[in-house]
Amino acid sequence: MTNNDEKMFAVEQHKALSRRRFLNGTVRTLGAALASAGIYELIDTLAQPPERPAFAATQPLQEQYIIQNVRIIQDNGSGINSSNGTIPVIVHPLHNHVITATLKVPANAKALQEAQQHLESVLLGLEQQFAPTPSGLGVLVAWGLPYFHKYIPSLGKTSSFFKAGTRYPAYMPVDLVTSKLEGHTVYAVQQARTFPSDQPPAGFGPVHLEQNDVAVLLRSDSLTNIMEAMNALFGTGSNRAGSLFKVTSIRRGFAGGGFYGKQSLPSRLALAANIPGAKSIPPHAEVFLGFTTTLQANMGPGIIANLETLPGVTDQWPHGYFRQGTTMQLSHLFEDLATWYGSGPGNFSTYADRVRAMLQPGLSPAPGTLTLNPPGQSEADVAQGVHQYHAYGHTGSMAPVDSTTAPTTSNYGVDYPTGTTIPVRGDFNTLDNPFYYTADPAADHYSSKPAAGLHFVIFQPTIAIFNRVRLAMDGHYSDQTLSVAPRSPHAGINSVLFTTHRQNYMVPSRLHRSFPLAEFLT
Repeated sequence: MTNNDEKMFAVEQHKALSRRRFLNGTVRTLGAALASAGIYELIDTLAQPPERPAFAATQPLQEQYIIQNVRIIQDNGSGINSSNGTIPVIVHPLHNHVITATLKVPANAKALQEAQQHLESVLLGLEQQFAPTPSGLGVLVAWGLPYFHKYIPSLGKTSSFFKAGTRYPAYMPVDLVTSKLEGHTVYAVQQARTFPSDQPPAGFGPVHLEQNDVAVLLRSDSLTNIMEAMNALFGTGSNRAGSLFKVTSIRRGFAGGGFYGKQSLPSRLALAANIPGAKSIPPHAEVFLGFTTTLQANMGPGIIANLETLPGVTDQWPHGYFRQGTTMQLSHLFEDLATWYGSGPGNFSTYADRVRAMLQPGLSPAPGTLTLNPPGQSEADVAQGVHQYHAYGHTGSMAPVDSTTAPTTSNYGVDYPTGTTIPVRGDFNTLDNPFYYTADPAADHYSSKPAAGLHFVIFQPTIAIFNRVRLAMDGHYSDQTLSVAPRSPHAGINSVLFTTHRQNYMVPSRLHRSFPLAEFLT
């Protein structure tokens, strides 16, 4: 940075710390949380919005989870856009916020159908105001299983999708692959579960498997746009939808900001919040843990994550009600940056240690390289790595189960080669502890003291795919379990992650995003 940049950043850091000290020990009210973004307000002064390609006005896609008009840059490995770059990287929106809620709507057809019309009206108003792009606003509405169980116990009308009298969960999309493997019906959205390496911080209690009715994901390069959307959806007033919901949490966060030679948001905000280990975050790192995560090759292309895209995965092709939808896993994890960067006890004191843990053993990139795209590993490769190095890597362990295993032609006629990634990640870093706002501070162990964390968001055709990928991260495959303890420093990055909350959701198409299935109630 130049001297002027350093002086400016010092002022910004002082303001952030002053704000943090003022809030320390307090619990935010919902009104205050909706009105202010706290330390996240710094983002719009610290990072200029990335350049985005021109966007021709058009209707938003039916796939809610896809952000239109994202930029793909060429990265030379340094985490910076370069004309000499060789690795395509997706530049996601700077601001990412999730709001979870339960419903305040009576569980009857009339009330739910009125709520459906009200929410859809508000969402259409936001679409008229903002383009469905990072420069505008991406809005996604996802529905938890409690919504379907409590509010849609059975369908009262016959339609082209369902017979009258169809009861929950029989109207939900069926996971055909897992149903065949297990010998009974398994649905695309399953209740959240814990995994072998899941471990909350000391004193936190067990991982909280949440039971929210709804979650809304807002993404934009502009905090102003997100705050306007939050107030339209969860504020009070005749033209807002807040009367429908009881907000249970607000989760704020950020990603990127360093692709254009600037100091990134994870580095700057961690320093501003005085997070242990912050000084070791590479200046241009997209995320707290340093390595670039949004490689184009590591993100499901196009609409591959739709319920109906891949043949034989679910029963939604060709005319399912939930066609053009997907499933979403939402969780919160703390990240131990002091251990990851070697300033605390652990086994990650060198860059080579972190490459081994994040990617796979046996790699030798130039020190400090942030953007790496080694060949994907097979399950045999991962097992051989354990035999040779007594360790496995995070991305390497998941590669055998997160991609197509043979050349595949989608139901839409798109050819996907072997090894095409299926899930689409939307996770982002946070300073929430664990949430920016919670309706139950005691149960959620709320603190206003910032902490390094991750709001993990991922989309895939079925939750069973997520479960298999998450188990592989712990060294558990369908036919073997690797001989490494799942929270060992030799088990990828597991030992520096501490999970606190999980929930799975159905993400309908845009057509059915507002109180899905309420139109079939009588």
